[in-house]
Amino acid sequence: MRREQAGAVARDGAGRGEVLLLAARPWFIWATLFAALLLEFMPLGRHPWLPDLLAMTLVFWNVHQPRRVGIGAGFVFGLLVDAQHAALLGEHALAYSLLGFFAVMLHRRLLWFSLPQQALQILPLFVAARLVEFLVAMMAGGAAPGLAFLAAPLLQAALWPLLSWLLLAPQRRAPEPDQNRPL
Repeated sequence: MRREQAGAVARDGAGRGEVLLLAARPWFIWATLFAALLLEFMPLGRHPWLPDLLAMTLVFWNVHQPRRVGIGAGFVFGLLVDAQHAALLGEHALAYSLLGFFAVMLHRRLLWFSLPQQALQILPLFVAARLVEFLVAMMAGGAAPGLAFLAAPLLQAALWPLLSWLLLAPQRRAPEPDQNRPL
């Protein structure tokens, strides 16, 4: 089956019905993940309110392409983030693996909702991942960041519709014309 014919049906964020999406190309999936990793590596300082764009991108691809991006990808990217941030080895790896597991578990149900409703469904996942990072850091003797660490999951959930729109944009392109198919 050709890549153009293997489209997926997704809910449009505006509630206008269903939109036929083309299949995501593997190079695009991994390019967005590595771009999010590079953004995570930027020296912006360790602010507890900064959104974790890599976690958001991992969850997005775990929801939309669970066979291509799985829990193992979250673990490997988490180890890379731990090494770069000089954090406790496995802190982000555990959080990203749990995010991946729950995103794959919810992926069929989540796609039935509109983008704002998806953001509300994803918010507890981001809060739980942040709490896992917080608890692992506290067990290792880290300092408590206060309630500001809950601002990042709220910001991540607020950015979910924008991220979804951006990452689904290449799949909304018009398919190549075909003699046998009038799409």
